[in-house]
Order: sequence, then C-alpha cells, then structure tokens
Amino acid sequence: MSVRVVIVDDHPVVRSGLHALLAAQPALEIVGQAGSGAEALDVVARTAPDVVLCDLRLGEGMDGVEVTRTLRNRSGAPAVVILTTYDHDGDIVRAVEAGAAGYLLKDATADEIAVAARAAARGEDVLGPALTERVVGAMRTRRAELSPREREILGLLAEGLSNRQIARRAFLSEATVKTHLAHVYAKLDVDGRTAAVARARSAGLLP
Repeated sequence: MSVRVVIVDDHPVVRSGLHALLAAQPALEIVGQAGSGAEALDVVARTAPDVVLCDLRLGEGMDGVEVTRTLRNRSGAPAVVILTTYDHDGDIVRAVEAGAAGYLLKDATADEIAVAARAAARGEDVLGPALTERVVGAMRTRRAELSPREREILGLLAEGLSNRQIARRAFLSEATVKTHLAHVYAKLDVDGRTAAVARARSAGLLP
C-alpha cells in the first residue's frame, strides 16, 4: 500500500523537482502540493495524506512550524517531516516541539527522503542520532532559565560590546556585569563569550 504524500514548498521549481524525484520511489504516492501554509492546510484537508513534507520557510504567513502544529492538532493528523535548507538547532527544536516526526535537509537524496516518509507514516521518528543529540542539547539550553537581566547582558554581548560598554548600556558596574556573565556561562555550560553567543543562537535564545 502506497504512502500518500503532500509536498509543501513556496518555490514551484522545488515542488516540481521533489514531485518528480519522489513519484519514482516505490510505495509513495504524491497526492497534492501547496505553496503556502494556508494552502497546505486546505490541500491536506482535501487529500488526507499520510505524510506532509513541509519546508520551514514559506514566505509570508504561516511557516513550517506553524503548519506542523496546526496539522498535528487535527483529528487524524498526518505525520509531518520538515524538509529545509536551514540547519539551526533552534529551528529543529521548534519543529520537534510542534510535533514534527523528522527534520531533513534538502541535500538529502530521494531515497533518504522516501525512507523518512515511509517511516513517518508508520509513526516512527526520523531524526538521526546526531540530530537527536543536538535537539536534546538545545532543549536543555533553552531550559537554562536565564533571568531577564542575564538575557539583556547576553544580547549586549552578542552585539560585540566589551564589559565596560555593557556596563554603561545596562547602567551596571563592570563587576556586576562580570558576575552576570559568569552565571550565563554556567547556565549555558560554556567557558567564554564567543561560545555563549553561539550556544544561545543555536538554542533560539537570540535572534
């Protein structure tokens, strides 16, 4: 029995390319395509697919995470696999928290996408070990519970400001800034400014 698939991507060429690649795969049937989040919800309602392959960025309106969350809250929800060019821990965590069964990059082969779609249709998660480890790490970081002041200091740090400049901007003493930074480093489990900013960005704590 074929797995029924809907492809969601805001680029027509990408949709056509995925359709051509996946239509040639055994046990897959492409039953619909959509170019936006709103269109995706409509197409899914009409075609009742087993799996939705959804891009993360869909232009204006709903993004792939919002589409995932909305679909997964419906009765008889299809599995959703995010297929994107964005390899950011924060995006992966958002997708998983919204209910996505998996997260693949667009450089995946047709065979890899087909395997993921069939696995998702069986109710399996299709995050590889490496991505699973990254998701767990990012979620742990997001739960670090930085205080509002620590988030403010972290944001100023991300702007490349020195401790003295941060102190002036935040109306604090340099000693207090250093104390806040020590707490931030400990909560993020890092040992310096650059690592703190990188960890915070990947976990979605910074824009």
